[in-house]
Amino acid sequence: MLLHILIAVDGPELRRKLRKLLTKKDTVVEILKDQKKFWKRIPRKTSDLLIASRHLIASPTFDEIYDVKELPDAPLVVVLSEEENEEDRVQLIAAGCETVLSPQLSQRKLGSALNAILDKRRKATPQIVTVRPKLAEAEISDFVAVSPAMQEFVKVVPRVAKSNSSVLILGETGVGKERLAHVLHAESSRKDGPFIAIHCGALPESLLESELFGHEQGAFTGATKSRRGCFELAHQGTIFLDEIGEMPLHLQVKLLRVLEDKQIRRVGGEKPIPVDVRIMAATNRDLEEEVKAKQFRRDLYYRLNVVSLTVPPLRDRSDDIPELVESYIEYLGPRIGCEVSGITDEAVDALCKYFWPGNVRELINVIERAMLLCEDNVITCDDLPRSITEPEEQVTAGKAYQEGVWPDELLNTPLKRARKSVLEKFERSYLANLLRSTGGRMDKAAKRAGIDARTLFEKMKQYGLSKRDFR
Repeated sequence: MLLHILIAVDGPELRRKLRKLLTKKDTVVEILKDQKKFWKRIPRKTSDLLIASRHLIASPTFDEIYDVKELPDAPLVVVLSEEENEEDRVQLIAAGCETVLSPQLSQRKLGSALNAILDKRRKATPQIVTVRPKLAEAEISDFVAVSPAMQEFVKVVPRVAKSNSSVLILGETGVGKERLAHVLHAESSRKDGPFIAIHCGALPESLLESELFGHEQGAFTGATKSRRGCFELAHQGTIFLDEIGEMPLHLQVKLLRVLEDKQIRRVGGEKPIPVDVRIMAATNRDLEEEVKAKQFRRDLYYRLNVVSLTVPPLRDRSDDIPELVESYIEYLGPRIGCEVSGITDEAVDALCKYFWPGNVRELINVIERAMLLCEDNVITCDDLPRSITEPEEQVTAGKAYQEGVWPDELLNTPLKRARKSVLEKFERSYLANLLRSTGGRMDKAAKRAGIDARTLFEKMKQYGLSKRDFR
């Protein structure tokens, strides 16, 4: 994460000295010259370290220090004092100052003291700022790769992980794109840095820009103080932009500038802030088609698509399902309080034959449901949903093609378009049946499908489905 340092001291020479000592790859230094408004500006700014001259602090109340330390994200405070007054020093530290230093110290000693304080702030950052935790245990071996499709896929992952290039992760909903991003981060040289994930389609357009780039105080109604964005939080780490295809065009322009200039500009801000971030993006959309439809910028697509990885859908890796089921039973058992030790061969066979529109996410939900309903310690077909054990023709439209029932028009269609046509027909039929079975309850339908409500709503719009038709 970028650390912000505010300096309010006397004399241009001392300011230059402090700026030189404190300017690093993970710091932004700001000099506050208007000392009359200095303390009023502090609560409105995001800062990690505050360096102030002694004469700016009122004695004997030290009210300014007390007020700063009561802020939600209170910065560490260092006071520079020309006088050697032990009693005054003790009172300042008691009020909340980190330390009191003499500006006459040598550059080496002053730099050493201030860098030690910055290191303390770095270590405290996880407790100060809410950052989505990275999966420290994530590794390439997490991916079950019994099937030929996954064996081919995992071969290239280590090479991509070691690179510092942008990565575009493609695949259907529920295949594990974010998990792959965690693995790429954990296996990279940035593994000790933060991993920040943000869903570009889950936030209103007005909030997404602020979440990504941060904002300054007064940038919009309700912006009572400045705030860090995800790019600053991800400094020297990785930012994962899930569902990048949902990003509005004007934000795509700002993202392109970040990729090109390695700088961000907060909403309402004027100063560029340098950031060192590896960008990973994911989508289940066909971005090439989005580019043709002018819904996604061509230049951004090429900058993101330095390396692309397409996660195979679960239906193309059915050989992995038995091992995946065993691992999820073992993983979920202690978390949901179920003593389920296994699954029958018939149930596994049914799972392997299912089309899995929701992919691995749907499989996890099915296993969790089966474990909760299981009356014994072994899952049977009776514990699985009827859509899996007794698939109706319209629910298994994709399977029909696998078994050789091929319409002539598909055989005269390029593979890419044929696949898209089959999947669209299947998805519409699946969602219609799902909504019918839940009485049009979108929350229940989304949970069963293993997708979020927003994704379900977008798909319903795409296929002309309305929840009112199923009530």
